[in-house]
Amino acid sequence: MALDNVWVLAEAGQAGPTSLSLELLTKARTIGASVTAVTWGGGAAEHAAVLGEYGATKIYDLGDLGDPGEALPGAPVASAMAALVEGGERPDAILFPASYDGRDVAGRLSVKLDRPVITNIVGMSDDGLSTQHPLFGGSQTATARFTGEGPFLYVVRAKSFAAEPAGGGPAEVVQAAAPEAGPTAAARVVSRHVEERSGPKLDEAGVVVSGGRGLGSADSYELVEELAKLLNGAPGASRAIVDAGWVPYARQVGQTGKTVKPNLYLACGISGATQHLVGMKGSKHIVAVNKDQDAPIFSVADLGIVGDVHKVLPALIEALKSR
Repeated sequence: MALDNVWVLAEAGQAGPTSLSLELLTKARTIGASVTAVTWGGGAAEHAAVLGEYGATKIYDLGDLGDPGEALPGAPVASAMAALVEGGERPDAILFPASYDGRDVAGRLSVKLDRPVITNIVGMSDDGLSTQHPLFGGSQTATARFTGEGPFLYVVRAKSFAAEPAGGGPAEVVQAAAPEAGPTAAARVVSRHVEERSGPKLDEAGVVVSGGRGLGSADSYELVEELAKLLNGAPGASRAIVDAGWVPYARQVGQTGKTVKPNLYLACGISGATQHLVGMKGSKHIVAVNKDQDAPIFSVADLGIVGDVHKVLPALIEALKSR
């Protein structure tokens, strides 16, 4: 443990701190002697118990930044964090979630502090000074290391670390209002589209059933959805069928989609390109169904079924319905 003070940008939704925020807090407490969370939205006091349980001893509450449905947090949050750092509250490192807002804040803070930011992190040493990054679709891993003075700015991908509670008490909440960010904070969200879904979120599901081009047609994706529902899981997809317009991008698993680590990942008609594997190879159990016995997906599968998905999936569905 080489760092004294590590900050985590902790995002929160209606259900509380995001799973990625809790993952970062878990890692932060292994690399830093003290952990501080930075959050906003006016609900910091409500999240103090959860954030404290996962390692934060203090929370900087930036308060309500405006209508959460319209305001973009990037500019005011970066301004507030810069003010804290320049005012003497200087962390050794700051961990940012690789979310839309997390990347936005990290980029803006990098400019304000004149410090570089390392992105696309999937691994980190126990001293917090070196990081791992996938290259060439995950086939190679590069190691990076900061050599200048901190604070070090890290943007971490989801599911890189497991979220594990530490049993700590509620964190201390310190008010730290965001200063005026000027014209950069003038941007507003004018409309939103929330995709309808049922069941668990893809990146939080304990079971994920994904389909690929081997399904043959968009209509056959219904087999994936039905099987996922029977298993109380979430349906996923390879990039190939997302690009083909069969399913929305929100279901894409892989390097340019979501990273998932369920207890069970069932790949149906997915060949297993490296770009897909990097998004799901950390799953606890992997079952693959493909009629090509040489498909790369079998190299990471715990159980491989060489067969036609149009015969295997209906049989699985029927077996589950009969239980």
